Amino acid sequence: MNKETIKAFILWLENSSDSEIEARRQLILSKTKSVSRDGMSDVRLALRLIDEEVLARIELGKLA
Repeated sequence: MNKETIKAFILWLENSSDSEIEARRQLILSKTKSVSRDGMSDVRLALRLIDEEVLARIELGKLA
């Protein structure tokens, strides 16, 4: 992913509901078999960013 795509994805993550994020995670996971070898790095990055957002929300929930 290029920088602009990454920034847009992070912005989407920050403004999405938990259910929207989980739906996107499932979509990404369902497409992994059809992704090229080069595209797998983008898949891993997207899943890592999703995981980071989910963990951050859990931590924020503990503080509230």
